[in-house]
Amino acid sequence: MDLLFKSVTVIDPNSVFNKQVMDVLVENGKIVRIAADIQADAEVIEANGCYLSPGFFDLNCNFGDLGLETKEDMQSGTRAASAGGFTGVALMPNMQPPVHSKSEVQYLLNQSRGNLVDVYPLGAISYKTQGKDLAEMYDMFTSGALAFTDGNLPIQDAGLMERALLYAQNFKGLVFSYPEDLSIAGKAKVHEGVVSTLLGMKGIPALAEELMVSRDLYLAEYTNSRLHFTTVSTAQAVEQIRKAKAKGLKITCDVAAHHLVLTDEVLLGFDSLYKVKPPLRTQEDVNALLQGLRDGTIDAIVSQHTPHEVEFKEVEFEVAEFGMIGLQAAFSLAVKAGLSLELIVEKMAINPRKIVGIKEASIAEGEMANLVFLDPNKNWFYSRENNLSKSYNSPFIGQEMTGKVLLTINNNQIYKSDIHD
Repeated sequence: MDLLFKSVTVIDPNSVFNKQVMDVLVENGKIVRIAADIQADAEVIEANGCYLSPGFFDLNCNFGDLGLETKEDMQSGTRAASAGGFTGVALMPNMQPPVHSKSEVQYLLNQSRGNLVDVYPLGAISYKTQGKDLAEMYDMFTSGALAFTDGNLPIQDAGLMERALLYAQNFKGLVFSYPEDLSIAGKAKVHEGVVSTLLGMKGIPALAEELMVSRDLYLAEYTNSRLHFTTVSTAQAVEQIRKAKAKGLKITCDVAAHHLVLTDEVLLGFDSLYKVKPPLRTQEDVNALLQGLRDGTIDAIVSQHTPHEVEFKEVEFEVAEFGMIGLQAAFSLAVKAGLSLELIVEKMAINPRKIVGIKEASIAEGEMANLVFLDPNKNWFYSRENNLSKSYNSPFIGQEMTGKVLLTINNNQIYKSDIHD
């Protein structure tokens, strides 16, 4: 399908047309012309004040395929991703079996081939994600694993993390850290603070995250390794990373979109849809996260899409699973957080690809069309009917959102929302 975007504002810091109002012609999946006024035999899309940016890339996403397809399969997950403006996703390895050898990597790549959304498996650091022995990292890397992490299972053994960082250097691999000291966090379910006291629940101290950030910063400095922290959530963790970057350490980090707009006060109703990990923190932490995004300390925004069947969420808060789906809401949450569109594109489209070292999408003549068409001011109602995930575990379903993805294009395939919904 050929498309002609008329009078659209380009938002792409890598493009010579950045912040300019232009016509953009896409033919057979390729950007063939960008000019002030184009006439062509193509479907015309009037921008009407909307924007065109490179497609988003998610560094922290969970599907159920393989082994947990009742939560999310490859088809439903990539549909939800395209509806959220994501043209690429990095899949966490927490599946059954975990992605801890080249066979799982190859399976996921085969399952996702030919899709609008580019799917990149993340390989496990440890065998079976048990945190004891290194997994087959090099074999997974040569088979297509993008980076290495045990996903939502933090590496508790400092020696294992050191060996992973050193081993990955041999093939320029990137290690992700999910920072949580389980000996401090224990089996608590919420952030430790005023709200946990009011709820009468044992809390997870911010210290549990900050200790692990501190440990892994020391390891990264000692090994002179690249390291990426995923889903940082506390003010002190942000400050530690800020200082490490100032020292010249090769550190990057991301934050989950829901941590930018929610605090632990929403838990006063014991709604398990708000039960996530890291837990929702305080307004002070939210403010620090937003400042970290604006000053460059935090490099990326992720969805932390974590689907669960109803029987794992619509239960008592104590026994409910952690996590919420986030692919379709991530852009709207970034808008709600008060971030500028330029900053959102930097943190959701540009920097994620830089971090993992894949080709950046760019709005330029001759480039393949890897694009998202956005209206940051459009209100839309997030309902069970327009939720494309298999799962419904989002507190934002049933709410009006601001900031809508109107169209996503990649690999000569198009997702188009109902612009009038």
